[in-house]
Amino acid sequence: MERPLLTVLLLVGLFIGWAVGSAYARARRGWTDYQTAKKSVPGARRGAWLLIRGVAVKAAVVGLLLFGAVAYAAVGSDDETAGPAPTSSTTQGEPSRR
Repeated sequence: MERPLLTVLLLVGLFIGWAVGSAYARARRGWTDYQTAKKSVPGARRGAWLLIRGVAVKAAVVGLLLFGAVAYAAVGSDDETAGPAPTSSTTQGEPSRR
């Protein structure tokens, strides 16, 4: 009668040991992954700020160019050498060519 009881207790002990061991291994892996991620955060943060700064500089340059283009279009050009604009009426000296 003692032999089946010992076998059952041994199997239960092995199962509990296996469960505790696998939980411990997962916890150690998680802790190692956490430490690795924690060490990489400052570098990633620095890289993110550099990317944001690059985008902000490009947006500022585009904004200044757009502002300059709108200001130039609003003021108009100072070039008055274009001459008179063509008209649709014919002059009196030329006969019509129909």
